[in-house]
Amino acid sequence: MFSTVQGTLTYTPRLLSIDFQGSFGSMSLQGTLYNEGSSAPSEVVTWAGNISTHESEPQKKNLFLQSLYQEEQNVPLIDGINGGTKDSQNEIQDADIVNCLDKGVQFWTDFSKVHYHPQSLYEVNGLWLDAQAFDNYGIGRDVFTENLRGEEICNRLRFFVEECDRIQGFQFIVEDSGGFSPVASDFLECIADEYTNTPVLLYAVRGPGTHMNPRSRKQTVIRDLHDAVSFSRLSSFCKMIVPVGLPFLSRSKASTFLNIEDENPYHCSAVCAAALHSTSLPFCMEPLGPTADSSDASGAVDVNGIVQMLAGQSRQNMVAILDVAMPCPSLTGRQDEQSLLGNLQPLTPEVAEDVDDLQAVESMTVHGAIWSEGHRASVSEVKKAIHGAYERAITRPMFCHLSVARCPLPIPLPFPSIFGNLVGQQGELLGSPILGSISRGSLDVHSIPMAARLRSSCAILPFLENRLGNLRKFGIERGSPGTELLRTWGFGKDEVEDIGETLSKMVKTVKPHSEISSDSD
Repeated sequence: MFSTVQGTLTYTPRLLSIDFQGSFGSMSLQGTLYNEGSSAPSEVVTWAGNISTHESEPQKKNLFLQSLYQEEQNVPLIDGINGGTKDSQNEIQDADIVNCLDKGVQFWTDFSKVHYHPQSLYEVNGLWLDAQAFDNYGIGRDVFTENLRGEEICNRLRFFVEECDRIQGFQFIVEDSGGFSPVASDFLECIADEYTNTPVLLYAVRGPGTHMNPRSRKQTVIRDLHDAVSFSRLSSFCKMIVPVGLPFLSRSKASTFLNIEDENPYHCSAVCAAALHSTSLPFCMEPLGPTADSSDASGAVDVNGIVQMLAGQSRQNMVAILDVAMPCPSLTGRQDEQSLLGNLQPLTPEVAEDVDDLQAVESMTVHGAIWSEGHRASVSEVKKAIHGAYERAITRPMFCHLSVARCPLPIPLPFPSIFGNLVGQQGELLGSPILGSISRGSLDVHSIPMAARLRSSCAILPFLENRLGNLRKFGIERGSPGTELLRTWGFGKDEVEDIGETLSKMVKTVKPHSEISSDSD
């Protein structure tokens, strides 16, 4: 099976988001999901022998993509989906689309309705692997440098950078559990060399399926070494890194009001996307004066501001934790104000709970908060409630930056049906469950209030210690079972010790009085 590596560059006036993802379905290199043009086969002039062509069947468009294509072609749709009024036939058609997506999503392009700029998409050809086999650092190590791919990818980035009057930073998202990690680290290294003073905020994201228990000791060694090497290398080329992705999202406190299927990336990616959207909102706000507040938004900050706030303060810890409340509770009513802070739960794995960290620094975004039933809270009401909650909290951070927007998170038609039966139409939390409903989707829930938080805290210590410990056990200590594996990945003894030194420094940063020693001593 032919597999592709997909990189997506998304441009906003002052921010570039870069996303490395897996294989995809009905997507053309022109940036549209539903281009119908077919290319004629090219003639081979350097080969005089017989030619054998092996062509796979194109991915069949699902009902959602068919509806988008027909809308673009101005073709009237069956059941009145293109009608201007909302009728029962339209509801049936929408329900069919939602049902189709809930049962049949295979690729991220199955539910995307975005028209991408032609320069946004880069397809890596020639990797005769499926997505499951492209699963460790060694496999993807040379992908970026082969066949001038790296130069082609960097040229596409330059195209968008040149469109910016002033670039505030790069927001980089990578699925780091397999071969995409070295591709991303090589790309990040190029960015660091070419845009030296431009900060990079990196989200290292993975789904629950990547945390499955290995079936053998060899697989355990490969996975643990990959995690240590990947995290160390990626963190070397960014100003701040945020690990995202729980082993069992459905069992976590972050899913209290959600109905998640861990084996379904369509579900899990929606939660991550919603959280990352929320943390990115301050980058899109118009900056105002130090005392001025808009009636719709407050707390604008750019990428450099977030990085300096979280990674440049006191202990200078560059590894941040992502928390989310989805949906966040109302600020008054049966939930008290403190519950909003209590409902913020980590999407970052392996973090310590109930840690009292006097040097913690936080940046919180709240948007679409509900003050009382049927009433969206104003910016000033949200700020007052959050500040009051921190004043009454037993533990509080050294510093917290708050960004507020009145707009909630809209729930578009292709959003998965992941909301539980306590979530109302506007995302309000109900007093009793809706009978006969287990999961609710975009036809039932039109928007939700969101809260997301990035925090620098020593609660990240278990995450860091696990990676350092596994690297030492499997790759550094005498007789380690992974020494030869690391060599096949291109890492000699000195490079492995450098990786260990990088992780050791991270541990010391959040555990300054530890007796942990350098591996190179």
